[in-house]
Amino acid sequence: MNATPQRVGMFGGAFDPPHRAHVALAEAAVRQLGLDRLYIFPTGQAWHKERQLTPAEDRLAMAQLAFEAVPGAVVDDREMRRAGPTYSIDTLRELRSGHPGAELVLLMGADQAAGFAGWRAWADIAQLATLAVAQRGDGDGLAALQALPNVRVKALALPQMPESATEIRARLTAGQDITELVDPRVASYIARHKLYLAT
Repeated sequence: MNATPQRVGMFGGAFDPPHRAHVALAEAAVRQLGLDRLYIFPTGQAWHKERQLTPAEDRLAMAQLAFEAVPGAVVDDREMRRAGPTYSIDTLRELRSGHPGAELVLLMGADQAAGFAGWRAWADIAQLATLAVAQRGDGDGLAALQALPNVRVKALALPQMPESATEIRARLTAGQDITELVDPRVASYIARHKLYLAT
């Protein structure tokens, strides 16, 4: 890791739980974009999530396990410590303050990209950072971003990976196996702490 990062990535999400597709996106971003550092931000109070998230300490611990081997990755809990709803613009401004000379890159999945125009202060986000989109499937998310004014977009090539946190939670609630979907240490943490069981 360089002492003074020149290209800094931000990857936020509930990570409830973090799975192999999350890690593949992080690894692809570091490799394909030449990131010196990638901050992983498990969200605090997500403004767009209707369901109750798993406790912050569990999601933080799972993220630390899942992303530990990604070069230059740092799991950061600042969004969890922030009072009130979590917005990407606030975190990006903090990153800009901490890395004044670096190029900032915001990672997102195609589904997030498709809804980007509904994010708080999306035009300010686009001014602060290049948007790197995981390209899987038909590319609608990338097209939605490219249709917006003054948005810098990079596509990340990723293999087809059908994993989703929703599917993983459903499998766990049904008592089904998830070992091929998450890091073994994440699976062990989930089992040890009895997360996502049917209530």
